[in-house]
Amino acid sequence: MSRRHNTSQIALAFDAPDDLACGVDEAGRGPLAGPVVAAAVILDPARPIDGLADSKKLTAKRREVLYEQIQERALAWHIAQADVEEIDRLNILHATMLAMQRAVGGLQPQPTLALIDGNRCPILPMRAEAIVKGDDKVAAISAASILAKVSRDRMLCTLHASYPQYGFDVHSGYPTPQHLAALREFGATPHHRRSFAPVRDVLAATNA
Repeated sequence: MSRRHNTSQIALAFDAPDDLACGVDEAGRGPLAGPVVAAAVILDPARPIDGLADSKKLTAKRREVLYEQIQERALAWHIAQADVEEIDRLNILHATMLAMQRAVGGLQPQPTLALIDGNRCPILPMRAEAIVKGDDKVAAISAASILAKVSRDRMLCTLHASYPQYGFDVHSGYPTPQHLAALREFGATPHHRRSFAPVRDVLAATNA
């Protein structure tokens, strides 16, 4: 069962006293390269973490600090991904749902309620609630957004070591002018999403 709500207060009204809730978020739906990464987090009320917020509103340094605290203090956490081949085969929405399923599935213990950032829920074996802008409203979703963002940024920095001409360490694969110019000059790597229009256009021009 899943519902969509616009505020965490309404969504959390469905949280029963004995529920074990996890927050779920993703990073990397918009880039032209790299996987989409999802994280799921069950926070421990006995070990609170100060400063949790939407990862996009935090500095990179602050995200790194919180990343370590979340992994140390959370009751459970898991990070998962859907790779480029899955994104191209399924489309980015379904690949994102798959990454979220994997993230929740990797939690031990398993939650009884999943709070999902956004307006769609993946198919899960427990209740799921979609919360618009949940990464700025629900601490567990904020924590998941931080784990997903930091993990993906680290992956793209590793990719930068093999393909320094693209600047993955700067833009994390997003379609910046720098990235688009490099794509036109050097073509697509095996890590580019061939189903995305800018990459598809470059491949078409190369094969013309």
